[in-house]
Amino acid sequence: MNRTRVVIVGAGIIGAACARELAVAGFDVLVLDRAGAAAATTSHGEGNILLSDKGPGPELELAQLSRRLWPEVLAAIARRTPSPQDTDTEADPVEWDPKGGIVVATTPEGAEALLPFAAAQRAAGVRAEPMDSAALTEAEPFLTERRTAAVYYPDDAQVQPAGAATALLTDARRAGARLRTGCEVLGAVTRGGRLTALRTADGPVEADVFVNAAGPWAGEVARRLGVPLDIRPRRGEVLVTTPLPPTVFHKVYDADYVGAVGSGAGDLQTSAVVESTRAGSVLLGSSRRRVGFDDRMRPEVLSAIAAKALKLFPSLAGVHVTRSYGGFRPYVPDHLPVIGADPRLTGLWHATGHEGAGIGLSVGTARLVRELLTGSRTAIGTGPFRVDRPAVLGTDSPTVTEEGP
Repeated sequence: MNRTRVVIVGAGIIGAACARELAVAGFDVLVLDRAGAAAATTSHGEGNILLSDKGPGPELELAQLSRRLWPEVLAAIARRTPSPQDTDTEADPVEWDPKGGIVVATTPEGAEALLPFAAAQRAAGVRAEPMDSAALTEAEPFLTERRTAAVYYPDDAQVQPAGAATALLTDARRAGARLRTGCEVLGAVTRGGRLTALRTADGPVEADVFVNAAGPWAGEVARRLGVPLDIRPRRGEVLVTTPLPPTVFHKVYDADYVGAVGSGAGDLQTSAVVESTRAGSVLLGSSRRRVGFDDRMRPEVLSAIAAKALKLFPSLAGVHVTRSYGGFRPYVPDHLPVIGADPRLTGLWHATGHEGAGIGLSVGTARLVRELLTGSRTAIGTGPFRVDRPAVLGTDSPTVTEEGP
């Protein structure tokens, strides 16, 4: 059995997935978090597991790997979980829902971009099925009549994000992993160019390997350890309606969402993303803006989100919004995660930079971390995710003026 001591910094979805993967493989795992499990970025997302928003390339390959792994991981967790006495949502905190996604173009220009994008995805192995107007109406009867094209993605899925992270961490703990919350990394203890311990207020935490899975705070953690990374927070907000009768049956978003995901602009971008939850509420997104760690809600951002959602689903006019929430995504200028060993400091690894795709990419990322740590052949190529690429080290990052408070 491999008893390599691994400390994972961050108890969000990426840290939880890595903890489970490594603990099940026999590693001696300790997870540290300065707050609580799934308390930050993970609990402020929508839980999307998407192929539809990724063009051909390394991120899509990681998404495809993760989409294959998610059902396997959940089945393995279920086999080790004591049988519940009932089948309500409390007994199923993950809320796995392979409901599929529909991308809708509402302008001629949107259709001209969407259809070739979907064709390229099909060539890369993604199921992307064009829909005619009748099929679209049958699938989403409350959708706007103003649409010029639509593509159905049957493999898009959703989980309850905090529930999924908790399930992964619980399974990791069953396999022997430990969790320590309220423990902030303050610095590094090194010897001969190797990281041997993390300095914390409670004293040094020693291990053989350290995995930085701190999400939007991974750049700061790396800086404290002496090896900065260009990972920045990018904020997003979501509106939540009151529970409704069945209204939205898939994840539905406007074709301009793909452009917003891939953009590096720092100013506000919004696009229509609408989906229901198992409890009947409808989630309305999405926004992207770089404001540092300013967590104040902006009414104008929420208004822009609502306006775009109404263009897709006019029937939502008059529906009450019960709350809104926002969170920070770990943004990397080249839009690729950072996965692997840091060549500047032996013993330090990173698993971060997934921006808004962390839920979907988490289990695939964890599999790659385990394969890399054990020297196994990796399921996909990991070169594009390496730490020492220019975008991550900041040498070719664009000059951006962050939005002020």
